[in-house]
Amino acid sequence: MKPIDKKIYLASKSPRRRELLRQIGVEFELLLLRNDSPRGPDVTEEVRAGEAPLDYVVRVASEKAAFAQRLVMHRHLTLRPVLAADTTVTVDGKILGKPASLQEAVEMLERLSGRTHQVLTSIAVHHWDMAEQITQVSQVRFATLSKATISAYCATPEPYDKAGGYGIQGLAGQFVEHIHGSHSGIMGLPLYETAALLRKVGLPLI
Repeated sequence: MKPIDKKIYLASKSPRRRELLRQIGVEFELLLLRNDSPRGPDVTEEVRAGEAPLDYVVRVASEKAAFAQRLVMHRHLTLRPVLAADTTVTVDGKILGKPASLQEAVEMLERLSGRTHQVLTSIAVHHWDMAEQITQVSQVRFATLSKATISAYCATPEPYDKAGGYGIQGLAGQFVEHIHGSHSGIMGLPLYETAALLRKVGLPLI
């Protein structure tokens, strides 16, 4: 069924995703999921035992979209498409989440230095009885980073709210020798795939 207006609900706290949606002219209202409710997070982002990075990112994005859609129904909100996404960085089959400390951030950058890693972003859009999802994978090659460079970068606020401990749109852009994939996907929302999903659920885009 077609959306009744040109807005969507965005189930994400990421300021980068908001910027990217605005870039392609998508209007949205935030529908934020809780991480600290008395009963725990609305959607857990813990990696399950033996869970592969691709399975993880697909599951989390899907669960976020499904939970957000249930909130829309429960709160009797205007029916619109709900978009959720999840991004993870992986190298050697290991998921690198958001560093919780300076030491973790340094260790992540040391692991990525001089190597190619993968950035996986899965986008899920739910609307009425439709559930559409696409996962985009980018290959990112980092230059070899000196200890001084890693230390200086990790002394900034930039690494600590980002999967893999870096933001390609910020200071860490100078570390990237080559990418094969989607620059916006590495930021957290691949725009080509996102636009395709929104068109599928009836949102008009140029």
